[in-house]
Amino acid sequence: MVVIHCISLPQGRYGTPYVDDLFQGRLDTSVHPSFADLSGVRVSAHVVIDRRGRCVQYVPFDQRAWHAGVSQWNRRQGCNDFGIGIELEGTETSTYTARQYRSLNRLLAALLERYPRLHPGAIVGHCEIAPQRKRDPGPKFDWVRCLQGLDC
Repeated sequence: MVVIHCISLPQGRYGTPYVDDLFQGRLDTSVHPSFADLSGVRVSAHVVIDRRGRCVQYVPFDQRAWHAGVSQWNRRQGCNDFGIGIELEGTETSTYTARQYRSLNRLLAALLERYPRLHPGAIVGHCEIAPQRKRDPGPKFDWVRCLQGLDC
């Protein structure tokens, strides 16, 4: 499965070095008051797609990333164990950019080709695997645009 997330640090600010710092385990949580909750947090994603559509890979697709937390999909617990996490730079209430959708479409197409058991129905939002805790990628995320051209 693939789980679509969103992230910005601080919330709603883009192009900062803090997402990279977080996923590389070197975030200085004293830099911004909103980072206090991130102290000691172990989190990662397979890929982050920034507002310009640039993809940065943090974890190889065949390795476990810490992106889903307590989660369940199709009655299977622990989505970190079998899911690929893709973070879009944004917020739950922001509109994502055309460049992000283009990069996401290319990445999803490549993943579908690489993993024959993966299918468009297994591309979900964080909100679907942890509905009591998470709302991302948010109501402005365009699922039709995301899945466009993926042989749905």
